[in-house]
Amino acid sequence: MSKIDPARIWSLNHRLLMSVIASVASDITALGLETKELFVLSEVDDHPYPAELAASLCIPKPSVTLYVKRLEAAGFLRREIDTADLRRHRLHLTSAGRKVMQQGNALLSEAFALKLGRLSAAQQAELRALLEKMS
Repeated sequence: MSKIDPARIWSLNHRLLMSVIASVASDITALGLETKELFVLSEVDDHPYPAELAASLCIPKPSVTLYVKRLEAAGFLRREIDTADLRRHRLHLTSAGRKVMQQGNALLSEAFALKLGRLSAAQQAELRALLEKMS
């Protein structure tokens, strides 16, 4: 039995994810978003503060600030002063932002489903179980 190479597994996983993202990048752009902006929108409900978003997405804080400003200008996000801490801004998805996020996530899901379709139902279930175990 050959030795498992974690770096190779990492590389294959990264290549898979990047191919899915690349396959829908133009469709996401047609929604008025950059791909990373879609990821920002997708995390706002769980991480409503810019610093939390940066940490969650492993994106530098200045980049998150830029994305937030662009998303706010596009009408997808709203920033409000946090009443519990007046030094912080809390982010909220607008209805337009939620709609475009759902459309973008559907594009990613459909593209990933095509890749998953190469696996049997049992293999898909096993993959899910393994990923959940690793998460």
